[in-house]
Amino acid sequence: MTTNHAFVLFETKNGTCAIAWTDHGLTSFRLPGDDPEHTVRAMRRRFPGADPAPPTADIAAVIDRVRGYFDGERSDFSDLRLDLSAQTDLFRQIYVATRRLGWGHTTTYGALAGELGLGPAGAWTIGQAMAKNPIPLIIPCHRVLAAGRKIGGFSAPGGSDSKLRMLELEGVELPDTTPTQQSFAF
Repeated sequence: MTTNHAFVLFETKNGTCAIAWTDHGLTSFRLPGDDPEHTVRAMRRRFPGADPAPPTADIAAVIDRVRGYFDGERSDFSDLRLDLSAQTDLFRQIYVATRRLGWGHTTTYGALAGELGLGPAGAWTIGQAMAKNPIPLIIPCHRVLAAGRKIGGFSAPGGSDSKLRMLELEGVELPDTTPTQQSFAF
């Protein structure tokens, strides 16, 4: 069975985003970036044969909510219908748990792994799921932190700086993340 994807680019205060969907729900989201052409290429790589399309009424409403988020409006995306059929059962389970993290709330890779009973390698598994999250922001992987509430990695445009800005937008205060050991410039 083939699934037809549609996607649309849209501007936010932070840059160009893209969202993709099927009849079953959202399948992909690209956090703001500076280069719209790069965003289009990334979406076409992910969904060969798909071209930008006008948003449906439901997608237009999601876009308005995303714009509001980046304008600093308290936002909740947990009610949106997702199409995670391309994900493994384990990753779907991780994403469902991650979606329970509301505005301004965080957890750690280890705590989420413990909640899901994933055992000793669980934090690594959570990290892999977050790195491969197809719908960041909607599945709020930016709210999952490393041990000690350190920022951890972030695979979206802008990397960890984007994650930090999103958390700051939500009022999350993190411990000082300045490295304790500075490198030497030789």
